[in-house]
Amino acid sequence: MEKTDILIIGAGVIGLAVAAELSHKFKHCSIILMERYGKYGREISSRNSEVIHAGIYYPAESMKARLCVEGKNLLYDFCRRWNVPFKRCGKLIIAQNVDDIPSLEKLFSQAENNGVQDLEFLDAGQVAQLEPNVQARAALLSPSTGIIDSHQLMARLEWLARQNGVFPAYCHHVTDVKQTNNGFLVHYLNPDKTSDLIECSRLINCAGLEAGTIASLAGIDVIKAGFKIHLCKGEYFSISHQKSKLISRLVYPPPLEDLKGLGIHITKTLDGRIRLGPNAFYIEEIDYQVNPAHRMDFYHAVKSFLPFLEPSDLAPEMAGIRPKLSGPGEPFRDFVIKHEADRNLQGLINLLGIESPGLTCCLSIARTVTALIR
Repeated sequence: MEKTDILIIGAGVIGLAVAAELSHKFKHCSIILMERYGKYGREISSRNSEVIHAGIYYPAESMKARLCVEGKNLLYDFCRRWNVPFKRCGKLIIAQNVDDIPSLEKLFSQAENNGVQDLEFLDAGQVAQLEPNVQARAALLSPSTGIIDSHQLMARLEWLARQNGVFPAYCHHVTDVKQTNNGFLVHYLNPDKTSDLIECSRLINCAGLEAGTIASLAGIDVIKAGFKIHLCKGEYFSISHQKSKLISRLVYPPPLEDLKGLGIHITKTLDGRIRLGPNAFYIEEIDYQVNPAHRMDFYHAVKSFLPFLEPSDLAPEMAGIRPKLSGPGEPFRDFVIKHEADRNLQGLINLLGIESPGLTCCLSIARTVTALIR
């Protein structure tokens, strides 16, 4: 039976960042990164807006707020050092009418409480100077918001982890977890579907959409613990190339109540395209199809502040799924990053509900996991 010091389950951007950080800090440890797909980042990490968030929205003292503000700076530094493509393009959070302005004022105060000190309040004239094709009564300008090539980020993190001796085990599907006197015995399926076992001293659950399943396999009552994962789908529509040139920054409406989402917003890709999305609705089964019938919902959501758009400019692009801890109608839930020693599961570290701003936070989350292991 194989043994390893640390077994990380899930090779999304979080699992990759944890693997790179731990292998750098604990050079004497053997580390395996186990992933059920044939490559890293096949789910949440490759199906999102690729935004580097500033840390504006989240409740003060929450893990999301703290790790986002810290992670943003770490991520920009990482991109510069390792030549990961990014652009610090900035973002406008707009008020479409006077009724939206109190929401912007609340966000401004929230951002300051979170340590975001670079926001600017703009009137309609100032918005028109920056983005003449956007109609708004007022806006918050976030100059430290940006976009990143998440695929290149993951490729670099995997390379660093490999350089440090991490072994990525792709096409290996975890089927059971049992606690032992020395840690955990993990049952898994090999690429050829044969069963096998591996023992580890530390088990780190970065399984994303399946993080609740892994926690349950380890013996945790996920309903009682509040660890049930709710699948929340978000679709994206792309905009024609010519009209993508009319916007240079990200443009967001005020966020939805209880941060159920940030509303259908406008993001730019590094190659200059505009994407609209995501919408947000709960689903029971994983499904990445975009419903073309939602085109008009997207159009009506943005036409008041992007008057140059026509329905024919929108084309279905992709969909992503968030692993939310809050179900329909439930209030904000923070990340769970927790060593389960209080449940007598010494050595198990759970990461659950790592949705937005998880990409921005990936390096700060990795540091948090390192501190828990220490």
